[in-house]
Amino acid sequence: MNLQQRDRAVNWHPYTQMKTAGDAIPIVRGKGIYLFDDVGNKYLDAVSSWWVTIHGHAHPYIAQRVFEQLNTLEQVIFAGFTHEPAIQLSENLLKLLPENQEKVFYSDNGSTAVEVSLKMCIQYWSNQEKEKKKILAFKNAYHGDTFGAMSVSGRSVWTKPFGEMLFEVIFIDTPTSENLESLKSIIKDHSAEIACFIYEPLVQGAAGMLMHEPEDLSELMKFCREQNILLIQDEVFTGFGRTGKLFAANYLTEKPDIMCFSKGLTGGTMPMGITTSSNEIFSAFLSDDKYKTLFHGHSFTANPLACTAALASMELLLKEETLHQIDLINEKHSQFADMLKKDALVENVRQIGTILAFDFKTENGTSYFNNIGKLLYEEFLKRGIIMRPLGNVMYLVPPYCITSEELDFIYQNIVEVLSKFKI
Repeated sequence: MNLQQRDRAVNWHPYTQMKTAGDAIPIVRGKGIYLFDDVGNKYLDAVSSWWVTIHGHAHPYIAQRVFEQLNTLEQVIFAGFTHEPAIQLSENLLKLLPENQEKVFYSDNGSTAVEVSLKMCIQYWSNQEKEKKKILAFKNAYHGDTFGAMSVSGRSVWTKPFGEMLFEVIFIDTPTSENLESLKSIIKDHSAEIACFIYEPLVQGAAGMLMHEPEDLSELMKFCREQNILLIQDEVFTGFGRTGKLFAANYLTEKPDIMCFSKGLTGGTMPMGITTSSNEIFSAFLSDDKYKTLFHGHSFTANPLACTAALASMELLLKEETLHQIDLINEKHSQFADMLKKDALVENVRQIGTILAFDFKTENGTSYFNNIGKLLYEEFLKRGIIMRPLGNVMYLVPPYCITSEELDFIYQNIVEVLSKFKI
């Protein structure tokens, strides 16, 4: 049997209807922005393999650092023990974050980073014997697929089978200058029972790359703080350069109490989640009462290999040439966005940093389940480009190592595909 047949015999793929899906493409190696299949085809990874490989595939520096660590220490329980890579990573990361972020809690991925943040907030109030258990979140939010993360994500067909098992959440629209006062009114009515507000800053990724303005979000954050509501900033997607700055936090005038990270954290090399917190949050768990401990952990918490990969990735991110590349992508995207706005087949063009998105006009409107998404995906694959449209929403989040010429190649193919699918 070939790789595709062997895969279908044993594997169950994510977000895939296995009955109707075609065979998965066997990838045998990666280099830079490209992936190569088992018959020699080359694919330009325009979505950074689910938004994670910020430096491209098989980066030699990250690989070498992980190899060296693998020969020194591959894993150790993080309860009662520690190690240099975890200490160094925490020190390096905290230097880049808002100054109120002072403690780091390690987990395994973005969903668990969110789970940790929610538990921190609920128990923060519980440890002070205060009854504040409701969560405030944005409509259309996506924070992950574990039960807590699903609960604070927008209700949809994704969450419908589990609806009665999800805890109650107060959902509000993303802020605009027009609706801010009405949002504040809703929050004020429930402020006594709201433990925290969790939000994707500036970009709601899985919702279709929906964007909101930093000034409006800052105003909403400020009001929540005035209402004694803790702030959880989910930077799983927006962190590590995606928005054009190191973090979406760099656009905001207000500081969160807790921040969540994953995806680009290790440069896509291996899974890891991080939840950072202010010292105020941390201090609420310091007690002679052992029942006020944060009872959360994972087998691979602060895995030395993942910490080392994250350290190497962060070093690459802060290099002058990487920051220049992020600026280049930002500029090129902006220019292409201006051109797209003139295309009659396109609407709602939006862009921030290395993220470019637009809606392909269809008779069925904007929807994740719009059949055009599958057709667009297949057409781009034929052209050697990996795009993964969210229904009729097309987007680019390329690795930072992409060249100007490679970006032009993607843009040209987008123009050609739009013309081919003209309705």
